[in-house]
Amino acid sequence: MLFSNPYIDTFGYELAPNVVTSEDIEEKLASLYEAIHIKKGQLEFMTGIRERRFWDPDFKMSQGAILAGEKAIEASGIDRDNIGMLIYAGVCRDNLEPATASVVADGLKLGHNAHVYDISNACLGILNGMIQVGNAIELGQIRSGLVVSCESSRQIVELTIEKLRKSRDMELFKKAIATLTGGSGAVAVLLTDKTLTRKNHRLIGGVVKNAVEHHRLCRWGPDMGIPSTVPQVMETDSVGVLKNGVKLGIETFAAFKKILKLNDDKPDKIICHQVGATHQRTILNSLGISEEKDFSTYRFLGNIGTVSLPITAAIAAERDFFCERDLVGFLGIGSGLNCLMLAVKW
Repeated sequence: MLFSNPYIDTFGYELAPNVVTSEDIEEKLASLYEAIHIKKGQLEFMTGIRERRFWDPDFKMSQGAILAGEKAIEASGIDRDNIGMLIYAGVCRDNLEPATASVVADGLKLGHNAHVYDISNACLGILNGMIQVGNAIELGQIRSGLVVSCESSRQIVELTIEKLRKSRDMELFKKAIATLTGGSGAVAVLLTDKTLTRKNHRLIGGVVKNAVEHHRLCRWGPDMGIPSTVPQVMETDSVGVLKNGVKLGIETFAAFKKILKLNDDKPDKIICHQVGATHQRTILNSLGISEEKDFSTYRFLGNIGTVSLPITAAIAAERDFFCERDLVGFLGIGSGLNCLMLAVKW
């Protein structure tokens, strides 16, 4: 897919207020560690994640999305009546019905002509939303659109810790490691056409591939809103996800470079979905990308699902990681398995 008219105008994000270290989690798992003969410090050693953040217990996903959306709109200075689409793209949401996007659009006081709806696709939701907004801008249906998300890991991490303490089972611990990396946060991406943007960050295009035969490798459910009133389960075959995810990533990156006609030295910078140290190291080596081109946040934010990649891009932009006219690759992968890579001319 190739675009000529959509631009990333601004990001907005909100960090959850409660910092939870890997050491904090291991303190709660002391009885498990003793039973399966694991020394403290292994969680950070295995994942590279020192800390993650939690929302307060009664915090709603729409609240975080509104906070992030407000920051993106304020930074842009755009007239809210020009925002023709609001997509909520989180895995976590307030309820099954109505769409969390409706709550967010009301909180942001958007106009009554805007398209307002939710989409969900594991950790790729924001990137999928950016494509949908980009398509609508490209077709001249809207002049700008906002993609928002808010994710919460508190409930599933606390439920997983309790389950591990009761079972004291090594195999269950292996399946639960990915869950324990989960973080919380909110993000918004405002896209506009070239007549509205105050920036020059053009969304060039991208490519998508899937390996849906591996949809059983990661599962979180049932889908009952956050916080849920029924028991939730999250299980991940970390080895299977890494092995098959890297294979899919290699295939997608090759197609990405071909479709966008990129030279061997491109992209100039990349932002990957934030999983952990092993994933980062393996994917960079597999794609032949030097670590200097990558910006990461997983050490202090953990894996925030749909929020991870865009919030990392927002922080990278704040810290002047991107240079003018850099070709920036957003390299996303989500359980399913689905892979989506986008290119932005900074």
